[in-house]
Amino acid sequence: MSEREPNLDVDVEIRDDRTAVLTVEGELDMETAGRLEDLLTEQFGQGRRRLVLDLSALGFMDSSGLNVLIRAVNRARETGGDLYLAAPTPAVRRILEITGVTTMTPPHDGVADALAAAGGAR
Repeated sequence: MSEREPNLDVDVEIRDDRTAVLTVEGELDMETAGRLEDLLTEQFGQGRRRLVLDLSALGFMDSSGLNVLIRAVNRARETGGDLYLAAPTPAVRRILEITGVTTMTPPHDGVADALAAAGGAR
């Protein structure tokens, strides 16, 4: 049985002192969720409280990834910020809907819409 290489790429774009866009591409699962959580923690540690996750290239997400998102929403809100989801793929959107995450943090059509909701940082 061969080992599979973790398939997750995350690009972080700093928009301002309080806002960052993280573009998440690939698969967010048990093997890769820790990497995204580390990057989110790093952004919180640098004082960024408005985080946009661009999910337009995320093909798969399991419960591990879902837990990372939920913890990030809670952490952001505890510190006066929020987590904004942008353009989830149909498969990811379905998981977000089934689990009720979309009622906690409704997804936006794209990054520009999410940034507008975050307070106008473009």
